[in-house]
Amino acid sequence: MRLAAVVGVFGWLTIYLAEGAMMLYFGRVLLGICTGLLSYVVPVFIAEIAPKDLRGGLTTSNQLFICSGCSAAYISGALLSWRSLTLVGLVPCAFLFWGLLFIPESPRWLANTGREKEFRTSLQNLRGENADISDEATEIREYIETVHHLPKARIQDLLQSKNMFAMIVGAGLMIFQQLGGINAIGFYTSYIFSSAGFSGKLGTILIGVIQIPITLFGALLMDRSGRRALLLVSSSGTFLGCFLTGLSFYFKAQGLHTQLVPALALYGILAYYMAYSIGMGPIPWVIMSEIFSIDMKAIAGSLVTLVSWLGSFAISYSFSFLMNWNSAGTFFLFSAASLVTMLFVARLVPETKGTTLEEIQESLMGVGLTD
Repeated sequence: MRLAAVVGVFGWLTIYLAEGAMMLYFGRVLLGICTGLLSYVVPVFIAEIAPKDLRGGLTTSNQLFICSGCSAAYISGALLSWRSLTLVGLVPCAFLFWGLLFIPESPRWLANTGREKEFRTSLQNLRGENADISDEATEIREYIETVHHLPKARIQDLLQSKNMFAMIVGAGLMIFQQLGGINAIGFYTSYIFSSAGFSGKLGTILIGVIQIPITLFGALLMDRSGRRALLLVSSSGTFLGCFLTGLSFYFKAQGLHTQLVPALALYGILAYYMAYSIGMGPIPWVIMSEIFSIDMKAIAGSLVTLVSWLGSFAISYSFSFLMNWNSAGTFFLFSAASLVTMLFVARLVPETKGTTLEEIQESLMGVGLTD
């Protein structure tokens, strides 16, 4: 995470000092590396240090602050020049680097590397000075010892039955997250509103305003309602939002109910963001941080993160072509992807609420051996 923060600082400085397209590209590559590292490492780190009854909410807090940053970018971007905005981007990177100096290392990582004394110290600091950590420490140590008796993880081990189910769930959620259109809609929000006859600037500001409280609401529900329930509600909402937006563009193309077109687009996009923020935004990353065994976490998590960002690139790159092909059809495709997401969640995604990471591994091993 410290490395990512340093790369992020250099990325923003490169963009700020850019005098041509090549420096802008280089700065964006650096920021892409920074974002790619943090998007995987942060939820995994939070999942490893959090107690089981708070893990979902705390991991979702990562998405809450991402939404806060996006909201700040939406609002600031409407008020500042792009070069001034890069200076704003420097602040969280510098703050992250400074803050990491005071954060303890993951107890599970310390146990996995054989640093017993530091493992217990870190776990005690995280649970509180007077907390009894003996049971949790024993469970973590026993699981680590079991893992150490296994052969060293290789990428081909992902094809083994005990790992395959977790890979299908993790990668599947990331794929459906992107097929729902989030990054395309996020990158082209102003364009979508303007195309539907609504103010692009006002629309992006409204999205920035609603994202934070909705994501906070989702974080509060995470360890109460469970992951599966929120995913089903969220994918239902993204279906409705995309369907309403597609309907607005259909009416516009056909010259029907033209007075409803801007309102339908506004309500559709706002409904989409609200639904996405409580489930399909944070929960795939939460589940990804929970379902992989500690020996496979680096390989499997990196691959799932790669799938997510490749999906983001593919959908974002093709969005303008899809809109030129058929604006209404584009959003109807996104809504259809949300319907398939509901089926995928109902059939395959396990509930991980209220269980330790070690208990999750035991349950998934049972699924792999059975299947």
